[in-house]
Amino acid sequence: MSPVSQTPVGAGHSWMRLAAIGVVIVTLVALAAAPSARQIAAFAVSGRLHAPDLALLASLPPAIKIHLGAALAALVLGGVLMAMRKGRRLHRAAGWAWVGLVTLVAGSSLFITTLRPGRFSVLHLLTGWTLIVLPVAVTWAKRHHVARHRRAMMGLFYGGFALNLFIAFIPGRVLWRVFLG
Repeated sequence: MSPVSQTPVGAGHSWMRLAAIGVVIVTLVALAAAPSARQIAAFAVSGRLHAPDLALLASLPPAIKIHLGAALAALVLGGVLMAMRKGRRLHRAAGWAWVGLVTLVAGSSLFITTLRPGRFSVLHLLTGWTLIVLPVAVTWAKRHHVARHRRAMMGLFYGGFALNLFIAFIPGRVLWRVFLG
């Protein structure tokens, strides 16, 4: 018997990966929220759920409108993709549409600098990550590395959209004001 472990690489260590990802996510959120923690706390206490403020949505700059619309469409389509049967022609076509939407979301975020006017913020690290992982995940699908493709796409969908949805509803930000402000 070989002294080398017969356990596949990474088996049993998935909890460590998840913990590391969680630490990174919490750190990014904390860094993004730290400069205005008092304002966030004040807004959080005063927030009340109401019908969407359509006038506020209409007054947003075009980059934010594009970003919100594409993000909403990608969120809905991504949910459908997660629920449907994989590998079929419909999955591939819808997948390409989702990749286009996510690229539009990430690309439009480069023009949104409201946290630090005229400069990128910590949140733009997520944009960079998305723009790196997305083409890699597509390449894995084309090469039939299904498990890698699945992990990358699910990571982008659940990690990226769940995290960004949470960040979008930080008190004082646009979606907070639209629904709770």
